[in-house]
Amino acid sequence: MPKHAVAGFALLLSGPALAAPPPAPKLIVAIAVDQFSADLYGEYRGVFTDGMKRLGSGVVFPQGYQSHAATETCPGHSTMLTGSRPARTGIIANTWFDQSIARADKAVYCAEDESAPGSSAKDYVASVGHLKVPTLGDRMKVVTPASRVVAVAGKDRAALMMGGHNTDQLWFWAGKSFVTLADRTAPPPATVTRVNSLVENQLARPAKIALPPVCAGRSVAVPLGERSVGTLPEVKAGDAGAFRMSPSFDADVADLAIGLLDEMKLGRGAATDLLTVSFSATDYVGHGRGTEGAEMCTQLIALDHSVGRLLTALDKSGVPYVVELTADHGGHDLPERNTARGIADAQRVERALAPSELAKVLAAEFPALKDIKPLLYGDGAFGDFYLSKAVPATIRPQVLSSLRAKLLAHDQVAEVLTAEELRKMAMPQPPVDEWSLAERARASFDADRSGDLVVLLKPHVTPISDTKGSVATHGSPWNYDRRVPILFWWPGATAFEQPLPTETVDILPTLAALIKLPVPAEEIDGHCLDLDAGAGTTCPVK
Repeated sequence: MPKHAVAGFALLLSGPALAAPPPAPKLIVAIAVDQFSADLYGEYRGVFTDGMKRLGSGVVFPQGYQSHAATETCPGHSTMLTGSRPARTGIIANTWFDQSIARADKAVYCAEDESAPGSSAKDYVASVGHLKVPTLGDRMKVVTPASRVVAVAGKDRAALMMGGHNTDQLWFWAGKSFVTLADRTAPPPATVTRVNSLVENQLARPAKIALPPVCAGRSVAVPLGERSVGTLPEVKAGDAGAFRMSPSFDADVADLAIGLLDEMKLGRGAATDLLTVSFSATDYVGHGRGTEGAEMCTQLIALDHSVGRLLTALDKSGVPYVVELTADHGGHDLPERNTARGIADAQRVERALAPSELAKVLAAEFPALKDIKPLLYGDGAFGDFYLSKAVPATIRPQVLSSLRAKLLAHDQVAEVLTAEELRKMAMPQPPVDEWSLAERARASFDADRSGDLVVLLKPHVTPISDTKGSVATHGSPWNYDRRVPILFWWPGATAFEQPLPTETVDILPTLAALIKLPVPAEEIDGHCLDLDAGAGTTCPVK
């Protein structure tokens, strides 16, 4: 049975629907919550009282998957509105390495234009140029040029990967204010000026975050050297890093979305419009404080209200709309708290797996490599590893073989796959929850950009070796990082839940079907999900 037919089949067993399917929307609102795992959604679903509760009363796919192994922000956002996995979008990681570029720094940020003068992976000129496929907004504009596409986000890569190549307005956080692309010179909308003024005032003063009563039981300090996490910190004046982890950050993104909705009169033109919104504070809290303390609880309660304000504004607009919400990846709590709670194998990655350390071992084994620096490129102790092109072809296979053997011998490494192995593999097919590690890695593999080796760590190994900066992260091939909720809601939606696995690449064809937008099946990896709770279907009938 085709995947898109499963939801309709399951619901036929439960009786007829009590409400009509979604109306043809004049506005599609696609929401991403960065690092909002299916585990977090399940944990807090009964606590939500506002916007997230309303979305949970619609069509719920609790077993959504970012099916690929490289569960990072840029790859995850690239799947949501393209219908394609990273192997097709080309967005294989947040950062990859291209040894052909002229600059000394061979690292390439997923949303940069590395050809721009002065651009580097750390201080870049933002661009969507690396995205190889069209987004929903791009496809809408080809068919109906009057459609408007507006993208707002807490991160540039989120706005760019969701908005696509042809946005009308695109705004993202740049450290002190919301900005747009460098080549856009038109005056900002009044909404942006107003929100940036609000942000300036917020940053100028300290803020004490109130602990919601429902979060009181989670306020338990976890010592990490000279500091601790688990309890709410105070946001000091001028501390932009702490501000990103505060409820104000997502609230400001919501204000941008609400203001542009009204100022641009989205959904009230001749064609259907698209508004994409990516909330980033959950990710910053997850990295900086972990997923199971008072900080995350407070953040998710605040997110609930930010989403609620956006839905209220949509109601007031009077336009027919459909909202979709998902996440770019999941996340995993810090190993210190996991260990205290009985997860015996929770640990931090050993420094020996860092590319710089492995390069020293290889140079000692192969004297011909001692002057090649850097010998090994990689963005951390997992993911894509690239052997320097300067390694002589005569010994290159032996060096890679030795490196792979050393990695596999380490007790924190689950699998090491070669580019040649992944290149020969066919793209895996559903059910996504049964994929092997190799199949998960294949969904992230792009022959033009991926490394010579792809390194996958064992479960519960946090790929951060110390707690000086971030304390927890994501990026693994394991389900706590792959599983995300996928929610659809519209006024009058008939509630139903489909517990079988789906993918975020299914979102594009599902939304496209609602506006009768043709999407050739061979151009994407996803399949339409039936949102009709009864015998009908919202998907194209073959």
